Amino acid sequence: MEKLLYHRAQSENQRDKRLKKMAMNPKIEKELNEQIMWELYSSYMYLSMSSWYESIGLKGFANWESVQAQEELEHAMKFYSYIISRGGRVKLQAIKEPPTEWESPLDAFEASLEHEKFVTSRINLLVDLAIEERDHPTNNMLQWYVDEQVEEEANAEEILNQLRLMGVQGNSGLLYMLDKELATRVYTPPATDKKN
Repeated sequence: MEKLLYHRAQSENQRDKRLKKMAMNPKIEKELNEQIMWELYSSYMYLSMSSWYESIGLKGFANWESVQAQEELEHAMKFYSYIISRGGRVKLQAIKEPPTEWESPLDAFEASLEHEKFVTSRINLLVDLAIEERDHPTNNMLQWYVDEQVEEEANAEEILNQLRLMGVQGNSGLLYMLDKELATRVYTPPATDKKN
C-alpha cells in the first residue's frame, strides 16, 4: 500500500512539474482571456447586424453577417483552446450589448470596418506583449490572427467601397444586386487544428 501511495505521489509530482513548465505567463493569459471577450463581442455585433438586415429585408446582407458571426465565434474558441493547451485557465468575461440599429447598410459597414481595425490593434498589442515576454509559442499562434485581420479589414472595406460607389441611398437596383451576391457567402468550419 505504501508503495502504491509513493508511486501515486511521484506521478502527481511529475504532473505538477509538467503543468508548471507549461503554465502560461500570467500577463499573456489575462490578455488572451480579454481577447476571447472581444471575439465573442464581435460575434454578438455581427449577429445583431444580421438581425437588423433581416428586419429591413436585406437577406443577403443578413447572411453575410451571420457567417461573420460564426467566424468570430470560431476565433474565440481558437483562443480558448490555445489557453487550455498551454496549461492556462480560461476566465470568461461579461460581454457588453452591441448596437441594434444602423442608419443604413453603409453605416453598418463603416461600423464593421472600425470594429475590425480595433480588433487588429488588439491583436498587434498581443503580438507585442508576446515578443516582450519572450513567449514564442504565443507569438507563433498569433500570426494566424495577424493574417486573419488583414483579410477581415479587406472584406469589410471592399463591401464598404461598393456601397459608397453605388451611392446606395438612392440606388435600390444596385443594392439588390449586392444583396444577392452577399447571399452566396457560406460558412466553412475550420479543419481540425491539432496545434491550437
